Amino acid sequence: MTDETPARDLPIGALMTGWHPPERPSDAPMAGRYCRLERLSARHAADLHEANCLDPDGRMWTYLPYGPFESQTAYGAWIDSYCMAADPMFFAIVDLTTGKAVGVASYLRIDPANGCIEVGHLAFSPKLQRTPAATEAMFLMMERVYDAGYRRYEWKCNALNAPSRASAMRLGFSFEGVFRQATIAKGRTRDTAWYASIDAEWPALKVAFQTWLAPANFDARGAQRVSLRTLTGPILVKQG
Repeated sequence: MTDETPARDLPIGALMTGWHPPERPSDAPMAGRYCRLERLSARHAADLHEANCLDPDGRMWTYLPYGPFESQTAYGAWIDSYCMAADPMFFAIVDLTTGKAVGVASYLRIDPANGCIEVGHLAFSPKLQRTPAATEAMFLMMERVYDAGYRRYEWKCNALNAPSRASAMRLGFSFEGVFRQATIAKGRTRDTAWYASIDAEWPALKVAFQTWLAPANFDARGAQRVSLRTLTGPILVKQG
């Protein structure tokens, strides 16, 4: 028996004929109708700290392993010390209406050999939360990795973070289970919920995002006509 001729009574995955590992994702800017993503640097600290201060109770930092930050200086120092590496690859999310950075997201656990990559470190200020720009930013990041040839795009969060879990499914990530006592964050134990989309689902997900983001999907008051969850729900393999 060889790798080319496995035992016929044992299940085995399909051969990856014609597939080649993708390049690492580019850190070039990504632009849409509502937002632009650009490589995060300390020059974004003033805008981001100002936007983050609209969340005085620091709720947006509850499930992140860092924050809140008491000053712009502290936030800028954190960016310089934590966000300049190639992995995680941090982006500032800039509102095209104001030209100001209003949130942060990153690629991480970048694994070209297996065609797998994760999105995380999401810190959306109140100026970005529940806006078309927030959804568009996630679409642009997903589009980049699948266009580059990645096979799997992951979303992980604290299992107690109900809004993040709902967001994952709204954005087309299927539930894959919970890793119990996976990490310790801010001195507290954390179970981690896993979600992912795969390349076979991307064509349908892309249509769902484009349909939702289209100007025709919003009425004169800016209210959505059809929800993204309605569009992505049939694509999900499992919910949870």
